[in-house]
Amino acid sequence: MEKQVIGAPLVIGGRQLSLSRAIRAGDTVYLTGQVPFQDGQVMTWGTIEDQTRAVLDEITRTLAMAGCERSDVVKAMVWLKERADFPGFNTVYAEYFPEAPPARSALISDFLVDVRVEVEVIAWKPVGTE
Repeated sequence: MEKQVIGAPLVIGGRQLSLSRAIRAGDTVYLTGQVPFQDGQVMTWGTIEDQTRAVLDEITRTLAMAGCERSDVVKAMVWLKERADFPGFNTVYAEYFPEAPPARSALISDFLVDVRVEVEVIAWKPVGTE
């Protein structure tokens, strides 16, 4: 099985990160965990709802680069800074995945950067149907 890098590498704060935005391996697309960022800067401001929208908008753009839509997402892994952020996160998440939401795991985590949320997804889209 051949793997394909999707999209240009992520650049935050003018520095290119040493990771791929997404990888397609056969019919599966694996997205790197996304933290909220805006205009090339890590988004350390805003509510959990603001940061969740920023993350899910970036995931939507990256999925499109791979010929996928949010409806192709089969698994989401979520890391939150605080347990109290879950209701706000979940409200926004439900807006982006209103029907047949993907399987999901959610954990509390201490991040390497000062954000409230990170989301990683896996999508399934047969090759040739993009």
